[in-house]
Amino acid sequence: MTITYYGYPKCGTCRKAKKWLENEGVSFEEVNIAEQPPSEEELRTLINNSGLEMKKFFNTSGMKYRELQLKDKLPTMTEDEKVAMLASDGMLIKRPIVTDGKNVTVGFNESVFTETWQS
Repeated sequence: MTITYYGYPKCGTCRKAKKWLENEGVSFEEVNIAEQPPSEEELRTLINNSGLEMKKFFNTSGMKYRELQLKDKLPTMTEDEKVAMLASDGMLIKRPIVTDGKNVTVGFNESVFTETWQS
């Protein structure tokens, strides 16, 4: 099982999640979400497999989110527009995202990680 970890090296939450995975002996492939954001197709798969609403994939505390005033714009955007927006800039995506192709976690919550990624 290949696990992909989308994170941002300067993000404290990402560092905690990465350290947790390493400490638990979970092997993963690391992708810098700022340099290589998931494509629209990958995002659709992640969103569908996560069971979360698309809103949960937006980094609502990020500067980019505030600069673009997405809080006001998201409610009127179509699903396609939202996915295109996320794919256009990795800094708009809540991180880290960890996936094995079926399971998807967004952000870092130790109990969710334990339940999902501990073998």
